[in-house]
Amino acid sequence: MKNLRLKAARAAKDLSQEQLAALCNVSRQTISAIEKGDYNPTINLCIAICKALGKTLDELFWEG
Repeated sequence: MKNLRLKAARAAKDLSQEQLAALCNVSRQTISAIEKGDYNPTINLCIAICKALGKTLDELFWEG
């Protein structure tokens, strides 16, 4: 399932996939795969992404 909330939050902060990846110490391809729904990130990576974007885990990753 695509993570459009992550993509929207990244765009709202005016960050490229490359910039977000650098903030989280992962590759751009990892961020791309998460956004496309091809990769399920670890909880530690989820937390790092949330901190970088100023969002909560629920806001970005909880399927409600």
